Amino acid sequence: MMTVLVLGASRGIGLEFARQYREAGERVIASARDEAGLARLHALGAETLRIDVSDAQSVSALGWQLDGEKIDLALYVAGVMSRGGATQPPAQGDFDRVMRTNVWGAMQAIPQVAPLVEAARGRFVFITSAMGRIADVSSSYSWVYRASKAALNMTVAAAQPDYPEAVFVAMSPGWVRTDMGGAGAPLALEVSVRAMREVIAGLSKKDQGTFLNYDGRPFDGW
Repeated sequence: MMTVLVLGASRGIGLEFARQYREAGERVIASARDEAGLARLHALGAETLRIDVSDAQSVSALGWQLDGEKIDLALYVAGVMSRGGATQPPAQGDFDRVMRTNVWGAMQAIPQVAPLVEAARGRFVFITSAMGRIADVSSSYSWVYRASKAALNMTVAAAQPDYPEAVFVAMSPGWVRTDMGGAGAPLALEVSVRAMREVIAGLSKKDQGTFLNYDGRPFDGW
């Protein structure tokens, strides 16, 4: 039985990861920011942590809450989106909200979680987005979100040499039908997560520091 940690599992992709791993018989520790999210996770049989990755005091408690654990798989799924483009500057509050959740939260979690992943010689997967790629940019849509995911990709690439016994990977879930992705997205939530789980199961040291699509295809450029 694996121990799987899902950071950002209130809904959407994170919740579906928790559901599928529990269905597969794995031990799941999952975080949510509010009581409704915690209740959904509890109903799945997951062990729950009340964590808001954008709040310094909250995320700093992650280390002691996981004290003594060995994490076979950690998933950083927490993320928020903004949709404005480059025709006007982003509001400071919007910028801060997106960057704190998508980048700063990951930077806070890594020093606390990565040693536990190393202890299990496990994998640390960060759910990013193809919209964070600098190659092939055709639009400024979701400008701040794009910048945050590019920064998250660099966070993963820069952090991984400090934790050589863990496999760090950035992974795009594709365009998924969630609250964030919208009803018009072509990829069903359960299909995306199932495909990512198959890719994650096959990760090895050769994949260290890579940026993969949900189906395992590597992106040519970050």
